Amino acid sequence: MSDLEGLTRKLILKGKGLEEVKNRLVEEIRVYKDKLSRESAESLADAVLDEVRDSGALPRSDFVRSVLEYSRSGVSMGIMGVGSRGEGDFFVHHKLAEIAGRPISSRALLHPLHHDDAGAIEVKGKVLVTAVDGMHSRLSDFPFLAGFHASRATLRDVYVKGARPVGMLVDLHLADDGDVGKLFDFEAGVSAVSMLTETPILTGSTLRIGGDMVIGDRMTGCVGAFGITESEAMLAARHKVKPGSAILMTEGAGGGTVCTAAIYSGRPDVVLETLNIQFVKACRALLDSGLVGELYAMTDVTNGGVRGDAHEISKVSKTALHFDEKEIRRLVNPKVLGLLEDKGIDYLGVSLDALMVFTPDDHVDEIVKQVRRTGVMIGRVGWVEDATPKVTLITSEGEKNLALKFRESAYTRIKKVVGEGAPCGIDDMKAKVEETAKRAIGKRDAIVKHINSLG
Repeated sequence: MSDLEGLTRKLILKGKGLEEVKNRLVEEIRVYKDKLSRESAESLADAVLDEVRDSGALPRSDFVRSVLEYSRSGVSMGIMGVGSRGEGDFFVHHKLAEIAGRPISSRALLHPLHHDDAGAIEVKGKVLVTAVDGMHSRLSDFPFLAGFHASRATLRDVYVKGARPVGMLVDLHLADDGDVGKLFDFEAGVSAVSMLTETPILTGSTLRIGGDMVIGDRMTGCVGAFGITESEAMLAARHKVKPGSAILMTEGAGGGTVCTAAIYSGRPDVVLETLNIQFVKACRALLDSGLVGELYAMTDVTNGGVRGDAHEISKVSKTALHFDEKEIRRLVNPKVLGLLEDKGIDYLGVSLDALMVFTPDDHVDEIVKQVRRTGVMIGRVGWVEDATPKVTLITSEGEKNLALKFRESAYTRIKKVVGEGAPCGIDDMKAKVEETAKRAIGKRDAIVKHINSLG
């Protein structure tokens, strides 16, 4: 995929002449649009150059300029690890939550500052739970899997808050040269989950990535879901985790992440292990039995695996979490575990798509009984302590600190090249990101003030 507008701006900033830039654009265009004549490609290149020039015109008003321009941090997504579900990603998401701010309405029960799986708001005595999950960025060429796993992920986020999903929505973006068949296969993946879980698709949107300015066939998108629970007391939020809780976990075979690891390791057979609704069965068992109201919290093991989710829960609940490595390992799908270990991928740092339950000890036996009735494996994997927030792992070699890495486990070759550690100068980068987030808040407030002043 090629961003013609971005490429043009970059080349001009590097001091390249207009003719050189135009020739490069023609070259890029004809890579993807090989049936296009040279003359037509040149016409497109001229239009790109004209639009880039015109969009760079400085407005007379400083206020208009502030609306059009964004504050630059000088730190890229990749360097900061955004999307890689580790320390860097969590840091940026905390800043996004601060910009979103605390809702004005007191009816909002879960919002971005809670750093939970989903949002929740009280509506006429009941609680509406909403969530959204993006497709895995490496599954663009495997759209059915992308749609299937994004759908399953968003439903998980609703279920783990103690709600029953009642509908889904789909948002798809495909680049200009993408075959429309990708849209259909993605939708089929979503529809498969819809049928398996009896959750209807209610609405959606489809656009091209970058419109005419982005060529290629890359696809991205997301699936959202919303559900209802009867009351705030039924809301299984992360911050409700209490010392003394038992930690249970169901079997996990992964989703989009494991599919990506399998496909790009030449092991496509493992993909079939991920096509299931075991998580949904387990959640329904807890809902149908009324046990959800007796739990403290639930979550799905996704963001950075056990490492990532455990650290976030420890932080928001102000507790220490202790895990038994042997018990976690026992619940990972054998074929998936074999793939991860064969490729040197730390299974504790990737999305397992397992259900994790935090519950008073006296409910453990009944929870295990109800979940196992559905044919889903579940076991006790840890406990919660009233102590300084931390996460430990009990292994055959003793207790270890389950440290949060800067990025999730490297599960593809290119991720191994990028690495899991923090880049040099990370503290300076964080400071720049922090300052840029503050400027975004300032911009928001100035524009809100301006609009309110209009009467």
